[in-house]
Amino acid sequence: MSESKVIAAPAQRLFDIVADPAMHPVMDGSGSVQASRSGGPKRLELGSKFGMDMKLGAPYKITNTVVEFDEPNVIAWRHFNGHVWRYLFEPVDGGTKVTEEWDARPAKNKIFLRLSGFSGRNRKGIKATLDRLADVATASR
Repeated sequence: MSESKVIAAPAQRLFDIVADPAMHPVMDGSGSVQASRSGGPKRLELGSKFGMDMKLGAPYKITNTVVEFDEPNVIAWRHFNGHVWRYLFEPVDGGTKVTEEWDARPAKNKIFLRLSGFSGRNRKGIKATLDRLADVATASR
């Protein structure tokens, strides 16, 4: 599943925000990303491992690995279940078209994802995340 939004900011600015794990709780629209865990990288790159404090009902910790990295065009990561969060940045008139994708095709436990209602929740969270990313990227201009 994916959603896109044109944001009035350059692709590099948007990529830099997403590549900073400390910004993930700020831009997260789902309410599940609580904090970046200490000891991780300040900026993501291919192969980076970074931890997040999360909350979906109950708090938990997750470690992600960056699996795609083509600056400033795409960045993606996955965690133990294998599904991928991907951000694509495409310069367009008026700014950058940002597409956030939640790719469950490589997930190990697809049945759990389907039964738990992740798809509907994630679409709403993705839309809110793109709105928050736009707010963050354009706030300090």
